[in-house]
Amino acid sequence: MKKQASDMGRRQLLKALAVGSAAGAVATVSGQALAASPSVEPTTAKGDGYRETDHIRSYYASLRTK
Repeated sequence: MKKQASDMGRRQLLKALAVGSAAGAVATVSGQALAASPSVEPTTAKGDGYRETDHIRSYYASLRTK
């Protein structure tokens, strides 16, 4: 009886390894497909960069006083 229990544990381990590696392969392939997709565009227009406004200057000033 002990040998059967041991074999069942080993079988479950092998099944888990097979399923895990298959899931990893699917995740890798789908991740590469998403990375290669050219349909993703940036949300900001070019030329809109960092602008230091009055409220940002006052925030920086409050950090220096602490």
